[in-house]
Amino acid sequence: MSKTIRIAIDGPAGAGKSTIAKYLSKKLGFVYIDTGAMYRATGLFMVRKKIALENENEVVASMDGVGIVLRHDGADGTQQIFLNGEDVSKQIRTEEVGKAASVISAYPQVRAKLTAQQQKLASEESVVMDGRDIGTVVLPEAELKIFLTASARARARRRFLELREKGVAAELSEIERDMEERDKRDSERSAAPLKQAEDAILLDSSDLTIDEVVERIEGLLQEKGLLAEKAAEA
Repeated sequence: MSKTIRIAIDGPAGAGKSTIAKYLSKKLGFVYIDTGAMYRATGLFMVRKKIALENENEVVASMDGVGIVLRHDGADGTQQIFLNGEDVSKQIRTEEVGKAASVISAYPQVRAKLTAQQQKLASEESVVMDGRDIGTVVLPEAELKIFLTASARARARRRFLELREKGVAAELSEIERDMEERDKRDSERSAAPLKQAEDAILLDSSDLTIDEVVERIEGLLQEKGLLAEKAAEA
């Protein structure tokens, strides 16, 4: 069995983790796993079922009804996420669902269930996986760990422009405030808090383009000899 290479990208909301991970995985021919989408799908389920998000017992009791499957389009590698057989790739991207995901992700039993799924996926193929606790909890033995960050203002502006392109009305100051609140909640939760793994490399994307961030990560892979290893394997 060929060796799988695991790249873990952690960081706060809006740092560009998903964008970078998608681009990088496509260039490397790795499978991209968006763990945040898994939490968002779970959050969407809770919102639809009108589960009281602040009631941990109620949320945990509802987890048995959550069935999540990740699929990748063979043509361009685009990830699709299915919730109980329904493609919810677009529905999970609303602000309401994002906030729900942030709340339920603080519950240990919710994280335990999704972490087990994520670890199984990473044991089968070379992956680029992004989230909040990939390097610290999900893939502590990952061959490369990146902690991708950016200032709250830079992250809020990216989100603001993204929403504006979609025709969604938004206030930059409100988005920035939500970002800061989410950072605080994610960093202070008892279960797998957002933090940089000791062996993760800090990369600030505030003033970098997508291409520049990807180039830096590729440089780190080359330094570790991982790209040469993958090429020899091919």
